[in-house]
Amino acid sequence: MKQTRKKFRFTYTQIIALSFLGVITAGAVLLCLPVSAVSGKTSLMDAVFTAASATCVTGLTVQSTAAHWTLFGKIVILCLIQIGGLGLMTLIAVVSLLVNRQLKLQGRRLLTQSAGSMQMGDIDQLLKRIIIGTFSFETAGAAVLAVRFCGRYGLGKGIWLAVFHAISAFCNAGFDILGETSFADYRSDALVNLTLMLLIVIGGLGFYVWTDIIHSRFRPSKLRLQSKLVLSVTGILLLGGTLIFFFSEKNHAMAGMSVGERMLASCFQSATLRTAGFFTVEQGQLSQTGVITSSVFMLIGGSPGSTAGGIKTVTVAVTLASALYAGRNVSDVTVFKRRIEEGTVKQAAAIAHVYVVAVLASTGLLCAIEPVRLDQALFEVASAIGTAGLSMGITAGLSTASKLLLTFLMYAGRIGGLTLVTVFAEKRKKVMLERPAEKIIIG
Repeated sequence: MKQTRKKFRFTYTQIIALSFLGVITAGAVLLCLPVSAVSGKTSLMDAVFTAASATCVTGLTVQSTAAHWTLFGKIVILCLIQIGGLGLMTLIAVVSLLVNRQLKLQGRRLLTQSAGSMQMGDIDQLLKRIIIGTFSFETAGAAVLAVRFCGRYGLGKGIWLAVFHAISAFCNAGFDILGETSFADYRSDALVNLTLMLLIVIGGLGFYVWTDIIHSRFRPSKLRLQSKLVLSVTGILLLGGTLIFFFSEKNHAMAGMSVGERMLASCFQSATLRTAGFFTVEQGQLSQTGVITSSVFMLIGGSPGSTAGGIKTVTVAVTLASALYAGRNVSDVTVFKRRIEEGTVKQAAAIAHVYVVAVLASTGLLCAIEPVRLDQALFEVASAIGTAGLSMGITAGLSTASKLLLTFLMYAGRIGGLTLVTVFAEKRKKVMLERPAEKIIIG
């Protein structure tokens, strides 16, 4: 008998992963064009690295965004940031709806997974909220920033700077076109700092949380467990980070600042670690406490379904809660009077393990390749896989091998560590066989 060959189909996870690769490739080709660079030429490695950093909304750079790229190159980078922030699946769905085409079942499933939603039925409404919310926040942020930039740079350039940085902040990208010092010149400017911090935090909360806040009419008791976890962990990280930096950097990165400037700089440093990448203090001058805190916070990142990367706030909350309950020898993990499903607990632990192993292995590899200190390597790796974009000043001088390593980490961090693993393992058939159990000693 003639056997029929089974038709190969990509899974939803694989399509999402490949879509980001496609955008990175297209962006790299555009950035390689002579019209993209002031000097007329950009190496393939630098173009790929920049395209990956922009699409994965990271912010690590090997060329000065302000000095190396032309207006065309900067527009390409900005488009990659917006695509990376919203997700390609979201933009494809928007185009489909604009031409009055119904989203098919496969498209709805893709969009649901890409946007971090848990229900496929209300995806049309979620899509509208994502688009309207994104452009509303970006427009409002740009309008506020324009007040300051137009007064300093003139109307045309001021509006361009405001739009670029509002999109970069909301998408948690961290690209800036002000120069090598980022927003250091504005570290005492409350208007600029607070606007950027709000954009960063709102973008890092996630589309699902926005929707839940609207549905609950801003009443905390009506929020779903997902939103409660996101808001609680985000608040703890922001407040905790501010206090740590305020005291640890008094004689280091924030030496010579007044109490008010130090408090504002501490708040901004804590907020930018939600994977934004802007800075108002020199990262290379951070104390060892500051470096470790920044690395951990960058690794945690933002929230599920948001423009941010990292392990994610909910994953960390579930992992810590499960460890606490395991120590008390309690099987059910309960948070805010709600039980977390066992599958979710296992998945959270798997994600945390994947990120920790990746960070340790990559840090060791970077130290082996480059003549850098351990804290510098850890900071760079955490920034890449957490898609934060902060650097202690070693990115531009890295070798091609190290740039490739960071490019992979940025890509893995954007699509998610567990997603990257399941891209290769999702098709395997499950063996319907229960193995015999045996007790072992742990701890």
